[in-house]
Amino acid sequence: MSEPARTPVSFPLSIDPAAVADLRARLRATRWPDEPEDAGWSMGADVASLRSLVAYWADEFDFEARLGELWDAPHFRTSLDGLGIHFVHARAADRSVRSMPILLAHGWPDSAWRYSEVIGLLTDPGAHGADPADAFDVVVPDMPGYGWSDAPAGAPLDTVAVAGLWARLMTDLGYDRFGAAGGDIGSGVVRFLALDHADRIAAVHRMDAGVPNSASAPQTLTREERAFVDRAARWNADEGGYMHMHRTKPQTAAFGLTDSPVGLLAWIVEKLRAWSDCDGDVEQAFTRDQILTNVSIYWLTGTIASAMRMYRANAAIAPEQLARRVEVPSGFALYPADLVRPPRAWLERTTNLVRVTEPARGGHFAPIEDPAGYAAELREFFRPYRA
Repeated sequence: MSEPARTPVSFPLSIDPAAVADLRARLRATRWPDEPEDAGWSMGADVASLRSLVAYWADEFDFEARLGELWDAPHFRTSLDGLGIHFVHARAADRSVRSMPILLAHGWPDSAWRYSEVIGLLTDPGAHGADPADAFDVVVPDMPGYGWSDAPAGAPLDTVAVAGLWARLMTDLGYDRFGAAGGDIGSGVVRFLALDHADRIAAVHRMDAGVPNSASAPQTLTREERAFVDRAARWNADEGGYMHMHRTKPQTAAFGLTDSPVGLLAWIVEKLRAWSDCDGDVEQAFTRDQILTNVSIYWLTGTIASAMRMYRANAAIAPEQLARRVEVPSGFALYPADLVRPPRAWLERTTNLVRVTEPARGGHFAPIEDPAGYAAELREFFRPYRA
């Protein structure tokens, strides 16, 4: 028997001053590694860059102000399958407009933070020079084990299971039919929403098509598709070390990342830099406050271990699940600095493709890097599916 619908309760975010004091003390007591001369970012996180960020985090970062600015939206908690789930639910500013509900699904190494800059742009487009008729009711949940959502006590959940939870969340919120958008792990979540709950999904928008597995790719690939699979294999060999750790021995890495805020910062900021449109300078894509807000959420909620474990769950998804074709209308925005961009032929093979755009700027974290552009992309894509 399924769990009955529950009424979400308001969840004002708060920060424990003792936790902040402990974090600052740990930052100031950091034991720094050495590095080869002129190594820069070539072997991972750059010591000089981290020292500068850590000094700011310890002495200037305003935790209350930054989280207050970030979460200028209604926060709630509810229970799904016995898990406490945190989410933002921001309704369209103009209630006389027929808004469209949209669920936004985040990935790693982030949380609902990924969409913090676009919520107002989507709920109140008229205030930002766009058409008020394009307003959305926005739902942004933290996945189990991320942010302020509970982690499963036993085995971690995969994207298939999370998609099921989000379908129930939208039912509890009164949305029978809705749009869904996501990137990174969130791209997989909205894919399974479209596969397993197609009767409820108006359309899906994704920022990537995942990293294909060369061993399970069809034999009838075009030359362009085969090149895509080969690029993904090279990327996996050169850049996928973090993913192999997450999939195999996440608890080993979790000791250091849970105990050392600088270790946590290094693990995350190296990805923010590598996966964003920043020309090698992470602070061209994100402000210091944005970077440290994201990392502070992981630190203050103690969720880096549970977040990493989801990779282990996803690695066990059956190949036949990954081979299913999405028949719900699908759109993609392929940003120039994202990881491995798929060719159109691959998207047509795997989805009911109705739109592909290639924005001029942005990377893996486009909703933070270019919020106005990303919000415009969602407005345009979902416009035909609002009925």
